[in-house]
Amino acid sequence: MINGKILIEKLLVYAETFLSLNKRDEIYFRNLLLREFKLDEPAENAGDLSFVKNYDVPDELVGEIAAYARENGLVKDGEEGRYCTYIMGILSPLPSEVNETFMKIKAERGIEKACEYFYNLSVKNDYVQKTAISRNLKWEYKDGDRTLEITINLSKPEKDNKEIAKLLTAPKKAKYPACLLCKENEGFEGTATHPARENIRTVSLTLGGEPWFVQYSPYAYYNEHMIAISEKHAPMHIESDTIDKVLDFVDFFPNYMIGSNAALPIIGGSILNHEHFQGGGHLMPMHKAPLLKTEYVCAKYPNVKVGVADWYNSVIRLESSDRKQIGDLAKNVVKGWAGFTCKPCGIYAETDGVKHNSLSPVCRKNGDVYVVDMILRNNVTSEEYPDGVFHAHPEYHNIKKEGIGLIEAMGLFILPGRLKKQLAEIAKILCGETPYDEAALADKDNYLYAHRFMIKELLSAGVAKDEQEAEKRVTDKVNDVCRNILLNTAVFKKDENGVKGFDGFLASVGIERK
Repeated sequence: MINGKILIEKLLVYAETFLSLNKRDEIYFRNLLLREFKLDEPAENAGDLSFVKNYDVPDELVGEIAAYARENGLVKDGEEGRYCTYIMGILSPLPSEVNETFMKIKAERGIEKACEYFYNLSVKNDYVQKTAISRNLKWEYKDGDRTLEITINLSKPEKDNKEIAKLLTAPKKAKYPACLLCKENEGFEGTATHPARENIRTVSLTLGGEPWFVQYSPYAYYNEHMIAISEKHAPMHIESDTIDKVLDFVDFFPNYMIGSNAALPIIGGSILNHEHFQGGGHLMPMHKAPLLKTEYVCAKYPNVKVGVADWYNSVIRLESSDRKQIGDLAKNVVKGWAGFTCKPCGIYAETDGVKHNSLSPVCRKNGDVYVVDMILRNNVTSEEYPDGVFHAHPEYHNIKKEGIGLIEAMGLFILPGRLKKQLAEIAKILCGETPYDEAALADKDNYLYAHRFMIKELLSAGVAKDEQEAEKRVTDKVNDVCRNILLNTAVFKKDENGVKGFDGFLASVGIERK
């Protein structure tokens, strides 16, 4: 049984240590918690609780809150998480206080210290799920001079492209908040289908002359995974103003990169009905890719270095300390790509009035030099590839069927949590620990049905000598699939047609080979 009175004292010590709770307000918050916990009086002697000051994350406290709520009938079964969020929200500083503190630290000590404060607060108040994130499986795949980062995300459900696309045309529902990204989530108690957000905190900023805000992702895919979100609930789009916004962002956060999804179904990530960007303190694999040896120049913008990244998909890289010139050239690329068609490469700007071309601009700073990577995307479909010609092809859907959005296009693969168990089972088959039964695998209800062809292919090389070899062969296969998926997404392939088509597009926006 959890002692609620002692738990309250622990929470107060924790909040004073990590959540900026003023000692002067201790009695006030003690009484609030007594009311929430249905207690008449506080503990007479809580003892030495200094150990709470050493907590890296609030997991133990949150677990005790959940247990106490269950034991005392404060919540219904399954609502413990929402209740914990509510309690941690009570103990967190007000949104205005967080914003004010962030700006004060930025002015006095610099942006990196301000981000450190904001991120640590988001961890300590249980918004960023640091422990859950640590359970994700992660590894790197070295492919010559290029590297892919691959994760099996144990907290992220798989989404279907067709369901994602429906968000753009779905009728507006009388619900509040309108979506998971809206500003109105700040302090929202949650519902059965909408997560509680009492403990979320955000920082306001202006991008492109419009009000935006930033928050950290609760289930981060990389270091200090930040989301920049428009205060206006409006669909994603990629236009000239997008370039102004990402440049504004890196001027405010020169320590972070920022990028936008391509804003169309299949190629635009999982949330298309609210404009937002993904950023943070991580150098993506694409960022590390060198330029191809072929050199390019744009006569109209001589202060901009132009190149094509030696990457799996089609990436134009612009570099310059001249913000206006790099911004104007990037806008020309946005406009030019929107209307570009190259039939030999299977690229169609639109069909039957439906637009297919979009791109992902990704911006960062190296000192005073802006670096803008522009990933060209196209979501055309065909009879052979109904899920997208420039999407993961069907033979790879057992590993990754979701749309390849911004983060994966940059070389960080987020694979579904189901794979942890499935790949382990496949390794057991490869080393003979589990018998291979081709007929059983052909049953659609079989847990490994989606992997039946991959298993057969892996076994064609013979049975693995031990579990370690089996696991390596499975991992190597996953690495190869991720690499091939990125190649699938390349609008301009590395063949003769692709090179010619890429040069043709670059020429159409004033970029020529030297």
